[in-house]
Amino acid sequence: MASSLATVEIWQSKLLSEQRKPLREGGDLRPPLMPASVNKHVGVLKHMIQKAMDWELISEDAAKRVRRVKITPENNRRLRFLSMDQISNLLDACEKRLKPIVNFALNTGCRRGEILGLTWDRVDLEHGFILLDETKSGKRREIPINATVRALLKAIVKRPKKPKIQYVFVNPYTDNRYYDLKKSFASACEIAGISDFHFHDLRHTFASQLIMAGVDITSVSRLLGHATLTMTLRYAHLAPNHLQNAVDVLSNLTSTHEKTKGHA
Repeated sequence: MASSLATVEIWQSKLLSEQRKPLREGGDLRPPLMPASVNKHVGVLKHMIQKAMDWELISEDAAKRVRRVKITPENNRRLRFLSMDQISNLLDACEKRLKPIVNFALNTGCRRGEILGLTWDRVDLEHGFILLDETKSGKRREIPINATVRALLKAIVKRPKKPKIQYVFVNPYTDNRYYDLKKSFASACEIAGISDFHFHDLRHTFASQLIMAGVDITSVSRLLGHATLTMTLRYAHLAPNHLQNAVDVLSNLTSTHEKTKGHA
């Protein structure tokens, strides 16, 4: 274990820099992992090493070397979202198969993996919600179905499909679920004249538009399935007059008190 620290740091570096294998045969190589994902991998490894030391499988000195691996700085400040006009342009630019997926993302705030992995047994049109069990936070999450999502899901239900199909969004040419939308989504963005925009930014758009419409931060946090409210506070500055409204509450309270006192 003399070189355990170097070995882990080399592995960490590869995760950050090397392209990953495609999800399916013949597919495109995937980009390297983001710093946040790499840190989770390193965190799991450190936990395993700690357990190995607890069970006396390795020495404490070897465990200390691995614990010295530094966490990669994360850049979670990127906040790219679309205006209502840009949303309309993007939807118009989407090809027929892509449009319902993008529309679904804009109206639910779901992550790409949650959308492409969504199965019909998680959709309850009767009661108006979608139940997600496998989420990034590890917690179950209920997504309310609004009128737009209900209409697009009903349109999919009406299409003739084979009994074996369990996924909501499938490739009509293969009857299999989608794994990668990178090319078609990039093409739609280019046609719509939208640059520097990724599929995950649809989730930012969902949250940003809700906040700008006056929805409270706690509700948005629950809809996004964030583990803590702190994660959602990045959108707080978009709230219309949220600071002014906060101090106006006190003004209203004191004004009411003065009026009551005057009538006494």
